Amino acid sequence: MPERDAPPRWDRRMQQRLARGEAAALGELYDRFASLVHGLAHRVLGDEHAADALTRDVFAHVWQHPDSYDPGEGPLRSWLAALTNRLAVQRLRTTGTAALALGGPGTTEDLERTLRHASVAARADYIVQSMPAPLRAALELAYLQRRDYHRTATDLGVTDEEARRRLRLGLQLLATAHDTEAPGAPPGIGGAA
Repeated sequence: MPERDAPPRWDRRMQQRLARGEAAALGELYDRFASLVHGLAHRVLGDEHAADALTRDVFAHVWQHPDSYDPGEGPLRSWLAALTNRLAVQRLRTTGTAALALGGPGTTEDLERTLRHASVAARADYIVQSMPAPLRAALELAYLQRRDYHRTATDLGVTDEEARRRLRLGLQLLATAHDTEAPGAPPGIGGAA
């Protein structure tokens, strides 16, 4: 990435352009971060239409208050994620409180637990999305393996630890069952398929 396009400098220029009222800057910002904002909003709110509305609200806030972002405090991406999380939790709290006031199911403790869970899940999603692709792929693989251990344990009627032990043993057996034939020769017993 050329130095002139480095995020801190880009962030500073974007904030200055927004402060001058450049509509093109808002469009560029939206193109770059709308999917992030929408994804985080959807993660907290759990509703596509509410996430659409919140996405519009976040970018409207940025347009109306461009000086609320300080490039010296950190990346614009992180600030937008925090703003989205804060507004989404406020919206969820408002709608949840209104539902409780109208006699909806649950308690205020349930609502607060839901808010905490949604907020933590959105932060975790943001962290994972911000990781370099190889690290993100490794985390996703670890998650899938963990889920596979649990599914295997359930299928076999054993504990998760026993399923892990059996899967590790299976992987070790596969690793030692390699093809000793000449390259291009069809595999024999114990060879790779």
